[in-house]
Amino acid sequence: MNYVIIYDGLCNLCVTFVRLLQQVDQSNQFAYVPMQAEAELERWQITPENCQGGMIILEGENPENRWQGSDAAEKIISLLPAGDGLMQVYRAVPWLKPSGDYLYGLIRDHRYEWFGQRQDCYGGCDRPRE
Repeated sequence: MNYVIIYDGLCNLCVTFVRLLQQVDQSNQFAYVPMQAEAELERWQITPENCQGGMIILEGENPENRWQGSDAAEKIISLLPAGDGLMQVYRAVPWLKPSGDYLYGLIRDHRYEWFGQRQDCYGGCDRPRE
């Protein structure tokens, strides 16, 4: 495991993304921790308030190296096979990054409304559904 992905274990879209990523990640470079696993997140000094900005990815050996929100999505994509090339194209088009940031924020803020909320937390959680 080279990276830790912190995601919303109650979000249908987030869980679908994690399941897909688990299938694609044949080199097992990612570990997955739901935002609701507060006891586990404490070791990285991550609070529920920190998670409000969206998913987080930490570098396994240097967890102080972290990305959140759309930057985390970009980092994950860049680590996948052929993902780095895709991200180079994405960053080369001036309007794509601001559009991606905006779209990520919009989806993050409406994820339960648009994609639904799970009854049970995926991946083992400390905190029950609110």
